[in-house]
Amino acid sequence: MRAVCLLSGGLDSAVTAAIAKYQGYEVYALTFNYGQRHKREVESAKEIARWLGAVHKIFDIDLNQFGGSALTDKINVPEGKTIDEIRDSDEIPVTYVPARNTIFLSIALAYAEVIDADAIFIGAHAIDYSGYPDCRPDYFDAFQRMANLATKQGVENRKIDIKTPLIELEKADIIRKGNDLKVPFEHTWSCYKGGDIPCGVCDSCVIRINGFKEAGLEDPLEYENGIQSQ
Repeated sequence: MRAVCLLSGGLDSAVTAAIAKYQGYEVYALTFNYGQRHKREVESAKEIARWLGAVHKIFDIDLNQFGGSALTDKINVPEGKTIDEIRDSDEIPVTYVPARNTIFLSIALAYAEVIDADAIFIGAHAIDYSGYPDCRPDYFDAFQRMANLATKQGVENRKIDIKTPLIELEKADIIRKGNDLKVPFEHTWSCYKGGDIPCGVCDSCVIRINGFKEAGLEDPLEYENGIQSQ
């Protein structure tokens, strides 16, 4: 069995790819260099792909041409929120990249067709997430229906499964799962701000730090402001 795994270099995608490997898939890791502020994550993806023993492709696509996100435009990355403020917010944050998962999954679908893959794995989750509309279960159900209609495999009743193994997990559970699978968390990257050391105060860092605390595990990363997970 073959699987295309979207591997950003972040914690969630690393755990997802490890799950795919554990389930017996031959992992074809796909990383996007899309003009993101935090492109340090691409180097992390290379490390995780090596650890997995995966075939690894880095796909260049410049979403800076559109902008519209704090990750791809000259917009400040929010910082200083508490985990409760992040969880309770009903607003779509400025770190949302318009249609990012749709773009990435479409390219992954093309790659999956070429290598005759059985599945595409993506590390999205709907609990403890940052309010992105393309991380909801309904979105992935809809994309699965589209993939069934739009591919040769789908027409031939050999559908490419869109797999979201983390979709109903909280961040702490994801971290525990990754710990069980020996994911090298020291090689993952979560910070949105794009420095050499994670800031510890952007939404993504806060969610990660809180996840390690709730999991009862130590985050191997060091943060600019000295915040620790325990």
